[in-house]
Amino acid sequence: MRLKLDRGLFNPAYLPYLEDERRFQIFFGGAGSGKSAFVAMRCVLDVLAGRNYLVVRRVARSIRNSCQNEILKAMDRMGVRKLFSVSKAEGSITALNNGKQVLFCGLDDVEKVKSITPQTGALTDIWVEEATEILESDLRQLEKRLRGESRFVKRVTLTFNPVLRTHWIFGRFFKGIWADGEGARLAESRDTLILKTTYRDNVFLTDDDRTALESEKDEYFYRVYTLGEWGVNGSTVFRRFSRGDLKRERDVCSRPLYGLDFGFSKDPCGFVMCAYDEKRQRVSVFRELCERGLTNHELAARLRPIIGGGMLVCDSAEPKSIAELRQYGIRAVPARKGPDSVNHGIQWLQGQDIVADESCSALLAELSAYSWRKGRDGLPLPVPEDENNHLIDALRYALEGEMLKSRARGAKIWRGKESG
Repeated sequence: MRLKLDRGLFNPAYLPYLEDERRFQIFFGGAGSGKSAFVAMRCVLDVLAGRNYLVVRRVARSIRNSCQNEILKAMDRMGVRKLFSVSKAEGSITALNNGKQVLFCGLDDVEKVKSITPQTGALTDIWVEEATEILESDLRQLEKRLRGESRFVKRVTLTFNPVLRTHWIFGRFFKGIWADGEGARLAESRDTLILKTTYRDNVFLTDDDRTALESEKDEYFYRVYTLGEWGVNGSTVFRRFSRGDLKRERDVCSRPLYGLDFGFSKDPCGFVMCAYDEKRQRVSVFRELCERGLTNHELAARLRPIIGGGMLVCDSAEPKSIAELRQYGIRAVPARKGPDSVNHGIQWLQGQDIVADESCSALLAELSAYSWRKGRDGLPLPVPEDENNHLIDALRYALEGEMLKSRARGAKIWRGKESG
């Protein structure tokens, strides 16, 4: 189908990439830059041309009020809504000229993602909105959905506001091709396109919109949402963490520690192998496992070669799962927890230097995103959000013994001062 559209419907910054066919396409930057609006418009045109799209976010309930509405607005902007059949109940939009579809799904419904398929032809495109919310393992699973014959090149498009450079997206896509600096806007390779945009690239913003972004007082929000830069989140819980090559350290580690947070469908299970150096107050994380859909039998099979006869400290909320892991040859024990154990554990971890092996991208992403809950006034509360924490919880369980030792030493010193 051929449509005649006014080029003025598009922000000029994006027009060169309307028909780009590279495998990975990343549109990131500040708020109000128009990146999601552009991808939504491109999606509409692509489906009319014969492509099938899967549009995802981490949580299904957020899709309707974001991506789905953005695509409907794109149809109206281009005057083509009459060319589509929209089913919000089924989470699909179908082109009437060829039967090709836009399908929507949340990554919190892993079984649905596995089974989702368009009514005709193969999936050619996956658009991940707010991509910094997902795990690298989620993206690997999504890529498997791009199978089947098609005359189109298969593509994955990521849109997001940046977070920290320790996020797995930076390590996988930006490292080696992204030139740092205030003027950095574009990076390209044979199979990857990265475009950074800000509110200045959006010709459709109002003066009030621009003023609001330019007058942002919070340093972090200004860097990320106004300037579109990878930064440091002022509300994040952890600051003292880094990425490193720990293979040699792992191979000579004499006292590895293991922790496990259970999960299955909605939440992934989280496992870490780590070690603690008390003198340097350093936590080294060597390995991770963060995956949905693993039965306890499958989980045990994955962990046995790593743990051997070591002890695995698990979330005590699932005694049945702990018992099953024991039956499968894992020395699983429940975490002791106790009153306010989450906050105590977080406070202890905040006092350590956490170094994660470069393979532990999911943990690094959690450490980057783990934030304090905000009150009605928008200010951080001394309670963390209960999300982005599966591997962090596993790390707390693994180090529970070290935390208890520290607490006992502190109490002994205090008693000594008291008696003196």
